[in-house]
Amino acid sequence: MISRLKPPNVKVLSLTTVASPHRGSAFADYLMETIGSSNLTRIYAAMESFGLETEAFAQLTRNYMNNNFNPKTPDLEGVRYFSYGASLDPTFFSIFRPSHNIIKRLEGALNDGLVSVPSSKWGVYKGTLVGVSHLDLINWTNRVKWLFWSLTGKKRKFNGVAFYLDIADMLAKEGL
Repeated sequence: MISRLKPPNVKVLSLTTVASPHRGSAFADYLMETIGSSNLTRIYAAMESFGLETEAFAQLTRNYMNNNFNPKTPDLEGVRYFSYGASLDPTFFSIFRPSHNIIKRLEGALNDGLVSVPSSKWGVYKGTLVGVSHLDLINWTNRVKWLFWSLTGKKRKFNGVAFYLDIADMLAKEGL
């Protein structure tokens, strides 16, 4: 929207991204290679029957982001860009353990189960959220885990609402 659509009467001052795959995801690469183009149509049809979007998979590959999207979507002068990454050391039962391991093997990088820290860096990098999964970032975490933690006296390590309020505070302090 900022550099390609450029809507009239809208002045964008900044963009802050959180664990966004600016350089693509090795997990998307893996899925596309594993599924193969011959099976892709059937899998997309099955996913769409459940109301799930499908176009993003191909558009999240490292090749697409680096050779198509990023060259066509340059940063706009006058806009300040900030980014955050996230890393996770998944437990044995974590839904992100397989994808985390694939990204670690293919990129050799810390990741949140879907996006590596190097891929999430854009503009001024504000830091890496440690022990946070890609779903934690949208406050959509396993409620069973939270229940177990509350029963054992452990507390949540990440509060998505507080994090995004901190981002708003940071932007206000930057005059944005």
